[in-house]
Parts: sequence; C-alpha cells; structure tokens
Amino acid sequence: MRRLPRWGMIGCLTLEWVALAVWVGGMVVLSGAVIPAVFNTFGAQDSGGMLLTRAFEGYHRFVIGACVILSAAVWYRRWSGDPIVAVGRSEMIVLAIMVLIAGLIMMVLHPNAVALQAQAFATKDETARKTTLEALFRVLMPIRSLYMVNLVLGIVLVAVKVNRSLDLNRRQL
Repeated sequence: MRRLPRWGMIGCLTLEWVALAVWVGGMVVLSGAVIPAVFNTFGAQDSGGMLLTRAFEGYHRFVIGACVILSAAVWYRRWSGDPIVAVGRSEMIVLAIMVLIAGLIMMVLHPNAVALQAQAFATKDETARKTTLEALFRVLMPIRSLYMVNLVLGIVLVAVKVNRSLDLNRRQL
C-alpha cells in the first residue's frame, strides 16, 4: 500500500462526489425543470428547441468534466492501494457504461439531432419540414431513453458507493 497524504484522498473523494452530483443532478434539473419550463413558456417550437439544444450542450460540457474527474478519481483510488477506498468491480462497470453512453450521445446522436433540427428549422416547405421533424423526433427518442438510462445508472453508482461506505463502517464497528 502506498502512503498518500490524507488531504489528497479527501480531495479526491470530494471531487468524485461533486462530479457525480453534477452528472445526476444536472439531468434531474434538465428533465424535471428546464424542459417543462421551456415548452410551457415558449410558444414557438423553433426557439424552445434551440434553447434546449444549447442547454444540453452546456450539460454535455459538465458531463465531460465529470467523466474526467470520476475516471481520475477511480485511477487515484486504485493506485493508492488503500483498502478503505478500493474500487469495486461493480463501481467500475457502472461508471464505464455511463461514460460509453455519454460518449454515444455526445459524439454520435446529439450531432445528428442538431443537424436535423437545423435542417427542419431552415426549411420553409411545410411537407419537407414535417418530414425532417419526424426524422428529428425519431433520433430524439433513443437519446431521451439513453439520458434516462444514464440517470438511473448514476443513481445506481451513488447506491454502490454508499453501500460500500456502510459496509466499511460495519466492519470497523
């Protein structure tokens, strides 16, 4: 076991929990508050859709930061060799799936949706616009589903980490 300063591990764990809170909390706020507010406030589909696109792009930047922090924290905890902060297999699997889903959304599905949205909003012909919007909504369905899967996985990751903490507390008593 490597001997690391206590403050280093405290900082690592704190950043890890904050990153997880941002990832999960951001999705809760977007889906529970921002999306309903946008569609209940803006009359035009175009302006509301563009606002949500920008909001999700901002969320993606936070998720990229959270991915970096969570991955670095897992590496640091594994590297430390300290059994109190050991990284379990379930924690690594859940985090890896979350990162893969986020990558799929950000690098493949979201850019495709943005392109379809821009095409639909630029089209003046109603028939072509309707066809493009239908294609956009077909792309948005799996994106929404993947966001919800990632939200659930984030909550599962919190539960895995809390359970591990409780198990360590029981063993110490």
